[in-house]
Amino acid sequence: MTDLRIAIVGFGKIARDQHVGAIAAVPGATLAAVASRNASLPELPHFATIEELLEKGPAIDAVSLCTPPQVRRAQAATALAAGKHVMLEKPPGTGVAELDPLIAMAADARRTLFATWHSRYASAIEPAREWLATRRIKSVHINWKEDVRVWHPGQAWIWEPGGLGVFDPGINALSILTRILPKPVFVTAAELAFPANCQAPIAANLTMTDISGLPVTAEFDFRQTGPQSWDILVETDQGRMNLSGGGRRMAVDGKAIAEAPDQEYRELYRRFVELAATGASDVDLAPLRLVADSFLLGRRTIVEPFVD
Repeated sequence: MTDLRIAIVGFGKIARDQHVGAIAAVPGATLAAVASRNASLPELPHFATIEELLEKGPAIDAVSLCTPPQVRRAQAATALAAGKHVMLEKPPGTGVAELDPLIAMAADARRTLFATWHSRYASAIEPAREWLATRRIKSVHINWKEDVRVWHPGQAWIWEPGGLGVFDPGINALSILTRILPKPVFVTAAELAFPANCQAPIAANLTMTDISGLPVTAEFDFRQTGPQSWDILVETDQGRMNLSGGGRRMAVDGKAIAEAPDQEYRELYRRFVELAATGASDVDLAPLRLVADSFLLGRRTIVEPFVD
């Protein structure tokens, strides 16, 4: 079996920090080219756009789209029309409905469309899901706060319409939430803080529930300095579970249950290779729906301008 030849499209911080090393570490995957207007890898063929890559580049089987979400739909459609498998960084798009035509295109072409949620592949997520499945859940609280200047330096697109603002990291928490809880949740209220000079929120507080009335709350903030917070606290009838480190550590009543090094992106590419072998797709839009509903239901306040 030959390797899945992958081109990365969009070569920013996340592509350099995570995707390159993950592809190199996964059997059955190889990085064949890069398409980016502003960055390249010296040892690989480089092209300015996905169109130039597909027209003039080496033979590839798949593209991994690491561009801002505002342009991913058109790029994914171009790749699928060219017969390539497509992996989408999160969030998979700027809206929910724009994914429907891509899902149909992938099915018609018998090509893979993989909408990735890397935080679901953190080491403690499946142990947490299994633990919660046998307990009565009383409440859930998410505390997801980080410094935007550390994680998105100079990335103006995140403050534009479709860039999601604080929901860019917050959707990671929602991807975990929708994986570990036994019932679907939905948003009932939201408070969104918009900097005076931005089109996307810098902070958000969400109130959610499920069909049984489970209280679920979330606090997202892009203004946290010092130690970063990526925690989900779940109160149950058999103890308090804490998922910390973005899902890499699980503890119950303070006792460590699961912890392992970060291999989220390696697992994503293992899954991509597996899907592409049969042309199957994996597109779960539940986290994106929660974000969309937060914007629909959100009460907006204007806060001080953001200066990067």
